[in-house]
Amino acid sequence: MIGLDEGNDKSPDDTNSHSTPWSTFLSEAIQRFRSAGFENPENEARWIVETASGYSGASLPYGLEQQATERGVAHFDGMVERRLNHEPLQYVCGAWGFRTLDLMVDHRVLIPRPETEIVAGIALGELERNSSKEKKIVVDLGTGSGAIGLAIATEMEDVDVVLTDISSDALQVARANLAGLGAHGTSVTIYQGSWFAALPKKYRKSFSLIVSNPPYISINEMKSLPPNVRDWEPRLALASGENGTEYLEIIVDEAEEWLKHSGSLVLEMAPHHVDAISERMLGRGYSDVQIFQDLSGRNRGVVGKWN
Repeated sequence: MIGLDEGNDKSPDDTNSHSTPWSTFLSEAIQRFRSAGFENPENEARWIVETASGYSGASLPYGLEQQATERGVAHFDGMVERRLNHEPLQYVCGAWGFRTLDLMVDHRVLIPRPETEIVAGIALGELERNSSKEKKIVVDLGTGSGAIGLAIATEMEDVDVVLTDISSDALQVARANLAGLGAHGTSVTIYQGSWFAALPKKYRKSFSLIVSNPPYISINEMKSLPPNVRDWEPRLALASGENGTEYLEIIVDEAEEWLKHSGSLVLEMAPHHVDAISERMLGRGYSDVQIFQDLSGRNRGVVGKWN
């Protein structure tokens, strides 16, 4: 987790420091989170102190001995109160790790999850196995923060990446994350719109890979989501329809118009959707259709090739 460098900025506001070291604030946060019944109070407190102080990773032990700045303490206090109000830690910190990236995240986008890191890894594997000599073009449909597409742009050489989302708010976050990629970002293009309707016609039959983590929660399932998800994360990025498979079905049915020969489709979904979606892909003419698992061993998605 990378902090926001609040404590390391040399602005005039930071010339006044507390006589209290950051270690004291770490202990305070641990105690408050433990009293509130948090499952991992030590880790959560550490992430908040890293963000407030600007000292992270290997520099944290040194940073804990340093006196806290006025601005850093104000940031710390605000983050602790937000977390005690059950705002997700990722939103409180304003950034979160995804594979090799540190992504900006806030209430406009879903929080990047380890399951989706697996999806990005499956997508990268499909690209690496693609023997075509032509430059590969990838689209990440419903990109949100940009996590999957930007990971591919960062980790894969000689690939063009397209990001789409219907939400202008989400694309603002994706653009902010794209700006942080440096040279890797020059291969990324962003379009706003609903699924394939966002794409110019020039991309038909051109994608080596289509990947998506679409909304796949049914309307009834939304009621049973944990409050930290249901009350904080954007409903537009969570809910599909009555069945939860509506958007998945749209992507499966329309992807064939956009995939080139032997192009791959990689989809994340709920475990109870994989059988229906894999059968739908086989029925549409996809080959080498396979179900893949997440880190906990649960079915998490489907991958197949268009012939």
